[in-house]
Amino acid sequence: MDTHVVIMAGGVGSRLWPMSVPEMPKQFVDVMGTGKSLLQMTVGRFTGVCPACNFWIVTSEKYLPTVYSQLPDVPRDQILSEPAARNTAPCIAYAAWKISMRHPDANVVVVPSDALVLDPGEFRKAIKTALDFTACGNRIVTIGIKPCRAETGYGYIEVGHETWRQEERSCCNSGEVVHNVLSFKEKPCLEVAEQYYRSGRFLWNAGIFVWTVRTAVDCIRRYTPSIASLMDVMSKSFYGPEETAAVGNLFPECEKISIDYAVMEKASGCIFTVPADFGWSDLGTWGTLRTLLPQDVDGNSVTGNDVRLFGCERCIVHAPGEKQVIVQGLKDCIVAEHGGKLLVCRLDHEQNMAEYLKPEEKNLQP
Repeated sequence: MDTHVVIMAGGVGSRLWPMSVPEMPKQFVDVMGTGKSLLQMTVGRFTGVCPACNFWIVTSEKYLPTVYSQLPDVPRDQILSEPAARNTAPCIAYAAWKISMRHPDANVVVVPSDALVLDPGEFRKAIKTALDFTACGNRIVTIGIKPCRAETGYGYIEVGHETWRQEERSCCNSGEVVHNVLSFKEKPCLEVAEQYYRSGRFLWNAGIFVWTVRTAVDCIRRYTPSIASLMDVMSKSFYGPEETAAVGNLFPECEKISIDYAVMEKASGCIFTVPADFGWSDLGTWGTLRTLLPQDVDGNSVTGNDVRLFGCERCIVHAPGEKQVIVQGLKDCIVAEHGGKLLVCRLDHEQNMAEYLKPEEKNLQP
């Protein structure tokens, strides 16, 4: 099987400010203190699934030097530069058209660069099940995460009947199951999220998709012909000296739309899901990060050289660049320092981060 992996690495991740900033967003940061960035961890979990020469990274042109330095084994002409942020559909289309030119029989996994997976072995098992299933026909598989709580920060997948069990194939006896997808649901309010959780019929949408490159191109042609037309013109220059100029001129003309809206919600009948449980999190907020890091007896999570807490409960303190930090009397708060920027905020207000950053953004205007 000719497996390729497309990693989307162009996001900003403003909710993890000041650790994640436009100059160095979270996918390029060692968020978990492992010595590797989230992007490097994403590549690493595909060990045994895909060789380095089959990775494709799509990112903003301003992050190219960072990607080059963090992923030196990925071929330079497979690190694709977006001259403008146009959401995930044009991003995936760009990679699909390039892959199809040299690897028309490729089976492709599309993943975000900024998620955490605690059990890479279970992750690879789910990915291999999806690859086996898509190799059998014109199908799209999304990896669905079995929820452990009613979560309002994720989209959901409504699961239908069991469609295929991997143990039916003589090559594998893992018993992995594929289901058909009934619908995709937007991020719900708490009441609806609790209904989803109790029903047992919904999975979290991790934004991981598997399909053959032929299926990807065909679906984009069918459901977003305007993007396909631009890709057809751009592709005439792919792998040549004119590619950068062509992409720079035409890519910004693409409709700004997610792959969920552009394709997934329209391709009823050929969307399936593999329910999985591999310790997934999108690491979108400080609150999420607190639950994943070690906690003391008072529920505090600490990252730093000499951090001392007195009378604090359920806080996250992230200050790896400071020599010493002392925090007293805070409950349910974020204290984060990075690059000379300091955040002190209640955890239940962190969803307002974009609003809090507006004055700073205005001050940066010339």
